[in-house]
Amino acid sequence: MQFQVPQFIETEPKIVGPLTLKQFGFIAVASIVSFLLFFIFEIWLWLLFTVILGSIAAGMAFLKYEGQPMPRIVVAAIRYKLSPKLYLWKSDTTAPGLAMPHIPENLIHKGRRTPLKELAEKIVTTTHAIEKREKPLHPFDFLHLPNKIQERFEALKKTTGEREMARRVDYR
Repeated sequence: MQFQVPQFIETEPKIVGPLTLKQFGFIAVASIVSFLLFFIFEIWLWLLFTVILGSIAAGMAFLKYEGQPMPRIVVAAIRYKLSPKLYLWKSDTTAPGLAMPHIPENLIHKGRRTPLKELAEKIVTTTHAIEKREKPLHPFDFLHLPNKIQERFEALKKTTGEREMARRVDYR
């Protein structure tokens, strides 16, 4: 059974001639506002406002900056301007959701160490092999070591689509 996979899902459909619905909306709103301003202002002032308004509408409808549409850039700029620029973290333990949870006494290890903590301390501090975990090397083990290591090369595909060869080493 074959399924048809949709293509070009990032492109908006052309609704009004060669314009998308958003582009048509920007141009239409600017045209309506310009039409209303014609009856309010004198010709020279109306012409000035129409040129400015038309430039803004055309920029919002058609311009892209680094692949992003202009309305998204404008919204991001406004959010940046209105958001606070200084972030300070204050530990507020008096708030009801931020208080430290109560741990029952039977779960607290007093003076006892868990096996995992003991193993971690041994790994960090000891210079000898840990019994049942590490085997000491025999003098001639290096001769058989290359037989135990298997090297393979695999092709990896990055998120950008380019392929790269990488060495995979299995230590078994």
